[in-house]
Amino acid sequence: MTSPADLSAIHQLAPVIDALPGEAVPYRLAGGEGLRYEVDNQLWTVIARAADTGGLFDAAFILGPRGAGAGFHSLPDHQRSYYVFDGCVQFWLPGESRILTPGDSVHVPPGTPVAYRMLGHMTKLLFWSAPGGALDALANSGGEVASRVYSADGTAGVRQSPEQLFAPSAALLHDLPLVSASDAWDEVLPDGVDGYFLRAHTGDRRAWPDSINAYGARGRTTGGRYFSVLTLGGKLPYIPQHFHRQHTENFFVMSGRVWLYANGVETLLTAGDYLHAPAGTIHSFAFDAHNTKMLGMLTSDVFEKFFDVTGENTDDVVHTEGLINPGDMMAKLGAAAADLDLEFVGPPPERTRATDL
Repeated sequence: MTSPADLSAIHQLAPVIDALPGEAVPYRLAGGEGLRYEVDNQLWTVIARAADTGGLFDAAFILGPRGAGAGFHSLPDHQRSYYVFDGCVQFWLPGESRILTPGDSVHVPPGTPVAYRMLGHMTKLLFWSAPGGALDALANSGGEVASRVYSADGTAGVRQSPEQLFAPSAALLHDLPLVSASDAWDEVLPDGVDGYFLRAHTGDRRAWPDSINAYGARGRTTGGRYFSVLTLGGKLPYIPQHFHRQHTENFFVMSGRVWLYANGVETLLTAGDYLHAPAGTIHSFAFDAHNTKMLGMLTSDVFEKFFDVTGENTDDVVHTEGLINPGDMMAKLGAAAADLDLEFVGPPPERTRATDL
């Protein structure tokens, strides 16, 4: 748990903008910013390292052309999730395969082999791994590139033979068959830590006022290391200012516009932008476009039941406008806040419409 002295210090930290901080403090990265490496004609943009997250996780965007990918490999100590942000990609787990499109995901336990091949140009994946450290070899390789897109001829950066895998580090290779893809409609989370595919806007769903939250991963599926929520919603006002003592929140905008308020600084996030709010960061957010999609990755899973407490179970995959009274939701939240690692510190922020950072 964060100490009172540490909390006071974190409350005062303005987010670092468009740079990795090298310590566990708030920061924001616009799309394309981070440490960039080209590996086998794929541009890995590292957006979080163990050094930036207190060892909790690391993350990168992977951008590539049709045909780029990686053969079967596993990480013995890391739980991973891959989310498709743009394009189309085929993923394999042992004995099964799916073709995934934006919002779809695959979740890979420690030791489980996974492979992928991009099926369209400018396909973009989010790679998420917990605990941190899987990207250390890449980030420390000295092979950083200036470009924000992979090379047109595929000759830049690092090229490996099929028997090697440069990133992520500590990967073990596996000689497994690449089976044909199934069109199975994967919409149910497993009961335990298993490899699985999940389609966008499925999984366990909870309705909010003018929005809907879909769990992509839960503590039971990640060994308690993290959980994820894909939120789809219309224009929504700021929620009250608050912070958490025990967990880190990470906001990824997949489409639309999201205003993020972090320790007194307001910034606008659009598609591909990312904000990291470690424990102790005073924050709030507001949706500023219809049908905005925001992916939340939270570690650990201590805050998971927040969405169960404040939302209504639903089988819908889109939100219904005016479905729930916001006052009812806040009443539920007030009654349960003490058990949710949630501390309110002020009303919703005033919208400043300041120059975007």
